[in-house]
Amino acid sequence: MILPGENPESIAAAARCIRAGGLLGLPTETVYGLAANADDDAAVAQIFKAKGRPADHPLIVHVADVRAVAHYASDVPEFAKQLIAAFWPGPLTLILPRRPGIANAAAGGNSTIGLRCPLHPVAQAVLNALMDKSMPLPVWGLAAPSANQFGRVSPTTAAHVQGEFGDDLMILDGGACSVGIESTIIDCTRGQPVLLRPGAITPEQVQVVCGLRVVSKDALVSPALPAPKASGTLESHYAPRARVRLMDAKALQAALDLLTSAGEAVSPPAAVSDAGPIIAVWSRADPIARSAKLLCRHMSTDASAAAQQLFAVLREFDAQGVQLIWIETPPDAPEWDGVRDRLVRASAC
Repeated sequence: MILPGENPESIAAAARCIRAGGLLGLPTETVYGLAANADDDAAVAQIFKAKGRPADHPLIVHVADVRAVAHYASDVPEFAKQLIAAFWPGPLTLILPRRPGIANAAAGGNSTIGLRCPLHPVAQAVLNALMDKSMPLPVWGLAAPSANQFGRVSPTTAAHVQGEFGDDLMILDGGACSVGIESTIIDCTRGQPVLLRPGAITPEQVQVVCGLRVVSKDALVSPALPAPKASGTLESHYAPRARVRLMDAKALQAALDLLTSAGEAVSPPAAVSDAGPIIAVWSRADPIARSAKLLCRHMSTDASAAAQQLFAVLREFDAQGVQLIWIETPPDAPEWDGVRDRLVRASAC
């Protein structure tokens, strides 16, 4: 069931659900999460089961504020404290050494844990309700991976979540997510910031705040000190049902020219020949092509706007039943790294 997130009664109901060991569809500014009490291993196990997610693939824990960090992390480097001060609440996850015996299931049994403080007012309201001092025990954080089947397109509306998990899941409606892609993940366990997943906050922004160069996850990887496991870093991820192909503008137009010159270049199976568009296109350039089997959507030239559109566009294409999705490769610029990362992983299937 979908409840209005701005309603105090909805927040109270959500807090009761979490305290009872249940699951909750939670809006954040990045994507909607499937949330459970991060310190309740049985509740967290339900997340892995519902998503079909491997139990050793760690979940990000969402916290109300910096007070919860000491509950989960055994050590917080000075540069991590600077990043918390600058970017929390916001779309930045920090990987920190985990306190032994805390949130073992949420961490996937790893010695590290990912922490984030979401900016979304509904998420903040739930987290603060769970920290209510009038209750016997506080809930320090919510394990909340994206509320979708593992490896598939992330949800950015309450309706997307309901489409994944049905009417039995309690979902708070917080509107469409303003960022639209998952948080930037910075590993803080190796003496300097290491980028594990790009997002809205760029390495350049991180470097300005902490004064340390941000290195790639591969730069410091060694058999003796491998990179910590983190959400959304598998080679294939964020994938729609349709097959995704990335092309530069020239190659994309050449493919469209071929489609037009052949009349119907893609020969659909007879069973779907009259079922609507077969190919979907998402591009910054306006494609020049005419075909009943073609569905075109415009990609914003602004990286933030494109990120906000990304998962909703992929879900729309799936809903239209297209067989192929052709996407113009994002520009090679830091602000586009998050969008490019999601599209490369989506096209790896």
